[in-house]
Amino acid sequence: MKTSLAALLRGLCCLLLLGVSCVAPAAAQQSRRVLFVGNSYTQVNNLPQLVVDVAASMGDVLVFASNTPGGCTFQQHCTNASMSLIRQGGWDAVVLQEQSQYPSFPQQQVENEVFPFAARLVDSIYAANPCAEPMFYMTWGRQNGDQQNAQYFPVLGTYEGMDSMLCLRYTYMAAANDASLCPVGRVWRALRQQHPAIGLYQSDGSHPSLAGSYAAACAFYVSLFHRDPLLISYDGELPPEVAAAIRAVVAQVVYDNLSQWLRPNPQAAFVFDTLSPTVVRFSSRADHAASLLWSFGDGDTLSSADAEVIHHYADTGSYRVLQVARRHCLSDSAHAVVRLSLPAQVALSDVPLLDFSVFPNPAADRLVVLLPSAVLDDAGARVEVLSADGRLVCSAPLSSGRLSLSLAALPSGCAVVRLVSSLGVSSKLLIKK
Repeated sequence: MKTSLAALLRGLCCLLLLGVSCVAPAAAQQSRRVLFVGNSYTQVNNLPQLVVDVAASMGDVLVFASNTPGGCTFQQHCTNASMSLIRQGGWDAVVLQEQSQYPSFPQQQVENEVFPFAARLVDSIYAANPCAEPMFYMTWGRQNGDQQNAQYFPVLGTYEGMDSMLCLRYTYMAAANDASLCPVGRVWRALRQQHPAIGLYQSDGSHPSLAGSYAAACAFYVSLFHRDPLLISYDGELPPEVAAAIRAVVAQVVYDNLSQWLRPNPQAAFVFDTLSPTVVRFSSRADHAASLLWSFGDGDTLSSADAEVIHHYADTGSYRVLQVARRHCLSDSAHAVVRLSLPAQVALSDVPLLDFSVFPNPAADRLVVLLPSAVLDDAGARVEVLSADGRLVCSAPLSSGRLSLSLAALPSGCAVVRLVSSLGVSSKLLIKK
């Protein structure tokens, strides 16, 4: 069974029973400006103010504005005061909540009446607030499903069916629009299963009770501030045991799986090979990057989203190359040292450093690669298999001096096995049976 790092750290406080003091350092105060765009599910019990109170109990500050007319849809928000608020800019996050039923409707209807307007709102957020975080508010299925529309779409006839459709559609909207997702509906589902005595609904079986809004507030606090909800001291006028049970479920669903719900950060990565003693080809392996900034270690830089860039150095030598991957004001970096030398300047004792062996050759389904010890400590070193037309079939980092690779995706015929490291690139011809 997997245990989160946060859970392990919380467990260390059990040392108090052995007489060892456990004092958590005070976290630095965070402040967030958030716009809530929604309808009565956001307005009832003043959800934004509940998030303010939860944050205050943790020493954090939430400043908010909201536009939440009853029953308002994404399409209506595209032409009402919400768009003016979005265009004001200055928001750290903008929360988007659709009308409670619309995302659960049949696919064609949702594609016409929901998805285009979700995209328009997110596009407007990024246009006015390049560093803002759009965050979809995943709502919940009605207590007994949507009986009004079940005759047209039977899956809506139960809570489970309606809730599953809402989860599916909100998850898609977040992924399709490069946005985060606050999974309030998943929190409610876990609460219904684990604590059925906690009443999450008002008498209409749709709108949230105070407990339901408190669960949403704790989920939003975690999604916006990324802090452990078990440390929240504000109970929201609920019985302490009820508030504690809700926070425990929020920790389980949201905090312990935070990377699942937040928009992905860009990840920088690249490999390189030398085309001549002073010409290097850099191949990006970055993920979720809208733009790449290269610094080649010789004073030259390049901003490009191309998968490959070729750089000409004025002379041989060692160069520290840096790649910065960027997306929506988020960034990540990777670096490697490129060592260039003329063939005549390479000492004979250096040649075996890049020598490696492959067997069997010819090979069928698997290939074993024996690697020199000189590259095993190189964090960026890898073995690549390329087909005869130059297509990268597989790539694997070096975990030990013996690497086993599957050749299932490699077509029969000639292929190339390459060892790529900061010392350079070495290749072997391979025959695939």
